[in-house]
Amino acid sequence: MVKPKKHLGQHFLHDENIARKIIAAVPREPALILEIGAGTGVLSKYLLEDVSFDPYFLEVDRESAEYLMKNFAQMRERLILADFLEYGLENFPTGGRSSEPMTILGNFPYNISSQILFKTINYRNRVRSIVGMFQKEVAQRIIEKPGNKTYGILSVITQAFYNIEYLFTVNESVFIPPPKVKSAVIRFTRNDRNNLDCDESLFLKIVKTAFNQRRKTLHNALKPITSDIRDEAGLPFLRSRAEQLSVDEFIFLTHEISERQT
Repeated sequence: MVKPKKHLGQHFLHDENIARKIIAAVPREPALILEIGAGTGVLSKYLLEDVSFDPYFLEVDRESAEYLMKNFAQMRERLILADFLEYGLENFPTGGRSSEPMTILGNFPYNISSQILFKTINYRNRVRSIVGMFQKEVAQRIIEKPGNKTYGILSVITQAFYNIEYLFTVNESVFIPPPKVKSAVIRFTRNDRNNLDCDESLFLKIVKTAFNQRRKTLHNALKPITSDIRDEAGLPFLRSRAEQLSVDEFIFLTHEISERQT
């Protein structure tokens, strides 16, 4: 059996009931699936058994990869030994299919789960859905709505492009080794927003700057961005704090700031 590696954030799921619940939450369309961190194959085997899926598997741990290839013969041509944060999805999969819509699935390492989401959003026009295991606290932040203290950068940026559902909570005991926190499975489904109707790089900068000083009003928090604007009069939401603004309001604010910078 593969030994979990702390530096990779590995906590191997061993509960078959939880594994089946996760697979049941994976949409059958698009059929193309990329599982990140296949581990010991507890989810992978169900993907391989279901003919409605066209699964591939990404694993950074060589020991896990060797275990998977030894125990799942049909995985040999579908296993990619790579780090997802360094892997280019524009090359996945090979054979002229690199424009196909896809779903990303994974029991994500908690120490890089946010990074995985940020990278996935860069490929949002390909990634139609995501089904993932997260630390419960992170999952709650992702789905949070404006007006709450846990609403933040990750909430705004993911909700800008995906509809998100909290599916179920997972206890510590179903993992080897058990983590010190509870987990949760959530599902992302691509929404209808094709673009932000504003400068996307400025939007990201505004959201991050606003929440990095979330106790301040936006008037004060955004001074590094708005200092070159001669007339701030009429700029919306400057008396509000970041946690009070919806995605649409952040988009509108970005558009207004951009207009006054030109």
